[in-house]
Amino acid sequence: MSSFLIVAIDGGAASGKSSTSRALSERFNFLHVDTGSYYRAITAELLRRNLRADQPDTVKAALPSLVFSTQVDGRAARMEICGRVVPEAEIRGPEVTASVSHFAAIPEVRSALLTYQRGQADVARTHGFRGLIMEGRDIGSVIFPDAGLRLFLHADPEARAKRRALEGRADAVAERDRLDATRKTAPLVLASGAIDIDSTFLNLEQVVEKISGLITEKLG
Repeated sequence: MSSFLIVAIDGGAASGKSSTSRALSERFNFLHVDTGSYYRAITAELLRRNLRADQPDTVKAALPSLVFSTQVDGRAARMEICGRVVPEAEIRGPEVTASVSHFAAIPEVRSALLTYQRGQADVARTHGFRGLIMEGRDIGSVIFPDAGLRLFLHADPEARAKRRALEGRADAVAERDRLDATRKTAPLVLASGAIDIDSTFLNLEQVVEKISGLITEKLG
C-alpha cells in the first residue's frame, strides 16, 4: 500500500495522455501535471522574446531570467513564468506547436525544467492530493524513474492524426514523435519496466478503466 502515489505517463503526441490523466486525476484526487504544457509555455515565452530554437546560445542566456512557480487550478497544476500563466490559446497555437519540439531538444531547456517538474510532487502533497499524475515524454525515464507506476501510451500515427483533427487542431504527430525520439537529451522512449498500453483501438473509458485497476492495486 502507498499513502502517496506518483503515476508517470509517457507517450507521443495525441496518444491519449492528457485526456486519460485528467480523468484519472478526478477519479483518484491526484494533482495532474501536463509537462507538455510546461514546454509549450516556455516556448511561448521564448518566442515572445524573439528567441529562436536554432540559436541555442541566446536561449541558454535567457533561461536564468525565467522564474517558475505553480498555480493549482482545481486538480491541475498551471505553470507560471515570471508570475504569468500563459493562456491556453497561446500555448496551443500553431507557432508554439511548430516550435515546441525544437526548443525542448535544447539540453539547457530540459535542465531548467527538471527540478521544477520534480517539485510538483511536493506541491501535490502540500495541497492534500492523494498522489501526482504527470504526463509527458520523459517522465518515467528521467523525471520520476522510481515512480510507483510508470506507463507508456501509444497509438498508430493515423489514429492520432484523426484525434487531432477531431479536436480541430493541426499537429504533425509523426514528425513531432521523430524529433522527440531522436533528440540526444531525454528522448521519448519506453522506459525499462514501464507498462506499455496500445490505445489505437481503445476508447478513453477503456484506457481509464485499465489504468484505474493498476492504480487501485498500487494504492491498496
